[in-house]
Amino acid sequence: MSQLNPIKVGLLGFGVVGSGTWNVLTRNAEEIARRAGRQIEIVRIATRTTSKATAVVGNAVPVSDDMLSVVNDPNVEVVVELIGGTTLAKELVLKAIENGKHVVTANKALLAVHGNEIFKAASERQVTVAFEAAVAGGIPIIKAMREGLTANRIQWLAGIINGTTNFILTEMREKGLSFAEVLKKAQQLGYAEADPTFDVEGVDAAHKLTLLASIAFGIPVQFDKVYVEGISRLAPEDVVAAGRLGYRIKLLGLAIRRDSGIELRVHPCLVPNSKLIASVEGPMNAVVVKGDAVGETLYYGAGAGSEPTASAVVADLVDVTRLLTADPEHRVPPLAFQANALADYPILPIEEVTSSYYLRLHVEDRPGVMAEIATILAKGNISINSMIQDPETNGASIIFLIHQAREGNVLEAIKQIERLSFVQSKVTMIRLEELS
Repeated sequence: MSQLNPIKVGLLGFGVVGSGTWNVLTRNAEEIARRAGRQIEIVRIATRTTSKATAVVGNAVPVSDDMLSVVNDPNVEVVVELIGGTTLAKELVLKAIENGKHVVTANKALLAVHGNEIFKAASERQVTVAFEAAVAGGIPIIKAMREGLTANRIQWLAGIINGTTNFILTEMREKGLSFAEVLKKAQQLGYAEADPTFDVEGVDAAHKLTLLASIAFGIPVQFDKVYVEGISRLAPEDVVAAGRLGYRIKLLGLAIRRDSGIELRVHPCLVPNSKLIASVEGPMNAVVVKGDAVGETLYYGAGAGSEPTASAVVADLVDVTRLLTADPEHRVPPLAFQANALADYPILPIEEVTSSYYLRLHVEDRPGVMAEIATILAKGNISINSMIQDPETNGASIIFLIHQAREGNVLEAIKQIERLSFVQSKVTMIRLEELS
């Protein structure tokens, strides 16, 4: 192995991922050095809770609460940002880039919102911003798409990229519990935060989808154009009905290339049981990518956790170490495509999306009901695939599966259906994705 000097790393944040990064780098130091070609050493740590870090690292590394001092330290060559958020983290990352330091981050929110600015600054300063840990934890999906699939024209991708919501949906299906009941359990087990909004309303998944779509299609990051819908309004009866129909409900992040533009959307979907991604349960993550040459490829693993995410952080550190001797003009671009070759494809509004649909409504049990609903759907150029009617004491619960249709037409039809005198409930609509 080369006798080059060790790469000196400054670590910002020593929470779950930060401590995991320290543990993995320390435990596997020799193996990592053999892969990287030189040692990788954490030489400074800055964290709000210095006592926690000191209890782990002892006197091996200086620990302080002054994060800017780490970013400004001339001996630090790579800054690892693991503090989260989009304010202080942005300031620190841009300052590190200004100082000519490479950056490794697990901060999907930062890059989804400010990625264009950060990548531009890094390009101008000829440094690298690596972010494998920002999406799907320990699954190397960024590297697979950016490098392994580089020969392909990516057609679409679909991902379970939030473990909290997948755990909740799994529990709702297996135990017949309500969303509120399972959320409480998820919080007790540590899968959900005290304020779970970012997870259960799909925002976390949308941050990750933004980055995946940019790499897949060579477009700027555009988080503000992602359609986002969470799982908090899902009812147990819909989860049960999906199972009877041969589907499972998953919160998916979908990026689909159409002739007219790109679909970027996060929402609950019915997914056929025959698809491998439908069998991904609990807090696990999975991403399916469809390329024109390779076909469908599936990436599965732990989407969060201390050492799974740290695995991705350290992989980025190894990549940065290897690249330090490479010509900056010939490094792998952060979004896979050269910065001056990003495309300006339009992002389609949700009304222009094409999908299949599951519709459930409660109606009076009397003649003519089905005919009136079918007439409204037909006028909207919406074709019924199948229908199920469950008789109940004071009416009937009807489920329609709808063939592929323009969402704007479906939404307008739903408005008309809800105005019918015999309809006794709002229409529950869940998109259905065959992933084919």
